[in-house]
Amino acid sequence: MIRAAVLPAVGSPLEITGIELPEPGPGQVRVRLAAAGVCHSDLSLTNGTMRVPVPAVLGHEGAGTVVSVGEGVTHVAPGDGVVLNWAPSCGTCHPCSLGEVWLCAHALAGTANIHARAQDGTDLHPGLNVAAFAEETVVAANCVLPVPDGVPLTDAALLGCAVLTGWGAVHHSARVREGETVAVFGVGGVGLATLQAARIAGASTIVAVDVSPEKEALARAAGATEYLVASGTTAKEIRKLTGGQGVDVAVECVGRAVTIRTAWDSTRRGGRTTVVGIGGKDQEVTFNALEIFHWGRTLAGCVYGNSNPAVDLPVLAGHIRAGRLDLSTLVTERITLDGIPGAFENMIAGKGGRALVVFP
Repeated sequence: MIRAAVLPAVGSPLEITGIELPEPGPGQVRVRLAAAGVCHSDLSLTNGTMRVPVPAVLGHEGAGTVVSVGEGVTHVAPGDGVVLNWAPSCGTCHPCSLGEVWLCAHALAGTANIHARAQDGTDLHPGLNVAAFAEETVVAANCVLPVPDGVPLTDAALLGCAVLTGWGAVHHSARVREGETVAVFGVGGVGLATLQAARIAGASTIVAVDVSPEKEALARAAGATEYLVASGTTAKEIRKLTGGQGVDVAVECVGRAVTIRTAWDSTRRGGRTTVVGIGGKDQEVTFNALEIFHWGRTLAGCVYGNSNPAVDLPVLAGHIRAGRLDLSTLVTERITLDGIPGAFENMIAGKGGRALVVFP
């Protein structure tokens, strides 16, 4: 038996309870977690914004140490530090054949598998493939990547979602160039990673926007040169900060219709708006045909930062070793497994950056 955070049903509170985890079968790896980040996507699973089979063990941003491997696994061995990859690519579907591995048609196929059993014998699924809200997990071999040299194992958990997403939004989706101006909407874990990525890209003016005035220090430490508390005049304020033009790039990390629309309105004529936040089906954004023509802006969705973890993790590790990327500044709270429900409440209230579950 190990302890884990289980979602019994959509709309139900998480249960921190014991589960029975099997040994790894062929092509599987058992990992003892060192840390797991509490991401807004986990919250989206609890309220039904994102749907996967339940009951499920949640958690998708994590890192740990390999305990054992099943038959046929050769790229990692017991004792290795690994980052969990919640969206592994199959390598054979149409998006993968185009090199767009972040859009793999089968990335979440593993969520239908039976992952473990509850104490009463109920079958449990792995929420987003990797079930990182647990002391240990068993995952498919393509869900683990070696931790790059020079990256502390606990900090490496953040690479599994927040950092790859923020980095990719800037470098792969929006393709921020040196000297460009950037606005980042939402200063949670992903937003803080996005701010650091914009700074590394050489952006000049970097505007952070959030509903909470208390996040200004966090945003500026991550690279923001300006900070705005979200309001009905945010787009106008951003244009004022950029000579009346608007920013070259706006990155939306919230997933709300009003924020997406404001990000679009904050972008200069011919600029790029990238949407990272995951919103519900009820969050409808409207544009008229004339403004789309007139403004000539690009609006793009961004899945997992449009990243290829196997390629991007070594790049990120280089920035970490050089001191350009500081993972510790994303974390505003270190908690135990029992602290996850409280971390969810903080996310709903818009408090803090990333909460990190640290396992003993």
